[in-house]
Amino acid sequence: MPHPTRILLSLALLVIVCAPLTSRAQDQIPVILDADTGNEVDDLFALARALIEPSWNILALNATHWQTSHWAEPQSMENSHRINAVLSGYIDRPIKLRRGGIARMYDWGDKAQHSAASYEIIKQAKAMPEGEKLTVIALGALTNVASAVYIDPSIESRIVLYWLGTNYDFEEGLMNTTDFNSVMDVQALDHLFHSEVEMHVMPHSVALAMEFTYEETVSMLKGKHDLGDYLVDRWYQHLDGLRDARWIWDLALIGAMLHPEWTESVDITTSRERGSRKITYYKSIDGAKVKAEFFDTVNAYFGE
Repeated sequence: MPHPTRILLSLALLVIVCAPLTSRAQDQIPVILDADTGNEVDDLFALARALIEPSWNILALNATHWQTSHWAEPQSMENSHRINAVLSGYIDRPIKLRRGGIARMYDWGDKAQHSAASYEIIKQAKAMPEGEKLTVIALGALTNVASAVYIDPSIESRIVLYWLGTNYDFEEGLMNTTDFNSVMDVQALDHLFHSEVEMHVMPHSVALAMEFTYEETVSMLKGKHDLGDYLVDRWYQHLDGLRDARWIWDLALIGAMLHPEWTESVDITTSRERGSRKITYYKSIDGAKVKAEFFDTVNAYFGE
């Protein structure tokens, strides 16, 4: 039998070794990512940056459908889920992948799209300590998030939602919801507008600051590491045909969350038909700084 003193010393050493890891886990922000990764190129860039962020504890990466799109594939959610799996293979970090709803929410009856993604949001939200909120970052249709809230309304006060969607005229105070992410599930958007979920929104009209050229993207990523080559290839092979330049919309939201000092945000009150509620809107963002930070951080992560 080991001597008691040796046992105590071993336990003390274990506490010393594990303490930094425990402290780091406690300091990290619990995050669920929700993305229509198969739809456009920008999701991959945004997710790549989010997945390597050391201050975030990524609890799950959910796949979102883009079934309403005129170029949607027969199984758009499965397409996003597959690409999430491919992307995760480049990141040296355990990532829980969850399938989301296969289409938008229903019009009547049980409107929710019941899925592993929605139940993961519910599970993680209910596991949050009292007074703290789960951060959910949605880069596409709000189906999974709204379904979770519909299934279990008790989580409304336990999540904070960051979403890229809508357009907003800050001078006139007018919101437009005919953008891609909004029309992918108008039921989900309406349900969240009429909920108590804390919402922070990056409108497409502000995300326009995130314009990348193919030439600079190739220069910064191609041949540097496997993920860089994958992002460049995805850009060029994507079915939308854009070659010279793209708006990397979703990266604007990730950049704004990581560097709020590069943004301006305002609180707006929605119209009565949209819930008469407060939403925090990003009004501007320094796209050049977010772009430079993206290239520097991704390349540094892979040792370039």
